[in-house]
Amino acid sequence: MLNWAQGLSLWSLGLLGGLAIALLNAVGALLVFLWPRPSSRALDGMLGFAAGVMLSASFTSLILPGLEAGGLFPVLLGIALGALFLTLADRLVPHRHLEGAREGVSGERLRAVWLFILAITLHNLPEGLAVGVGLGSGEIRRGLLLVVAIGLQNIPEGLAVAASALSAGMGGTFYAGIVGIRAGLVEIPMALVGAVAVGAARPLLPYAMGFAAGAMLYVISDEIIPETHRRGHERMATLGFLLGAVVMLALDVALA
Repeated sequence: MLNWAQGLSLWSLGLLGGLAIALLNAVGALLVFLWPRPSSRALDGMLGFAAGVMLSASFTSLILPGLEAGGLFPVLLGIALGALFLTLADRLVPHRHLEGAREGVSGERLRAVWLFILAITLHNLPEGLAVGVGLGSGEIRRGLLLVVAIGLQNIPEGLAVAASALSAGMGGTFYAGIVGIRAGLVEIPMALVGAVAVGAARPLLPYAMGFAAGAMLYVISDEIIPETHRRGHERMATLGFLLGAVVMLALDVALA
């Protein structure tokens, strides 16, 4: 598989990587047909798992390779810019969190469902970018590892989104599945942009790796972990988080 992937163009790598993680997000969203009403405890555990995978992937597949490629300063600057980008997006784009609290400007005129979709879309931006940057770096193994990691955490995340949409009364089971699938589609163009950008301008690689990692770390700390600790299921969320981190580390060793 590595030999086959190494023969592909950057456009193809980015597109296929984005499609792969979006497809696994869709698989998770469609699980709502089999498990339409997961408990809030289960949802918090699944989101904790996703956060653990993202945290490990940020270091093993982005920050550490970025340090090897360009040193400390470019990676630190990239992390700061990634966190700043998500901070500004979080403040300027009107959206609603899973529990219903609203943020952003000029959001009152938007339908609640679009606010909800915008929130999840913001969360998926750095994931798609991370996959694209990993594949475009030339380290195909690390790029594929990111595809596996992000795709793996997209399954419970997709189910959590669809189930939350269903519980919030945004439509029936079919529409809830569509909401979950739609929220992950942004990962496709972001993966394509990431792969082509770092491939075309190789000196940007450590900055881009830091940027993607910083954006993902921001999402973990500002969004996912607080979300999983709001309803009294901190222990389940923590166990899910640890499991996700361990699974990602095991994948990194197994695919080394």
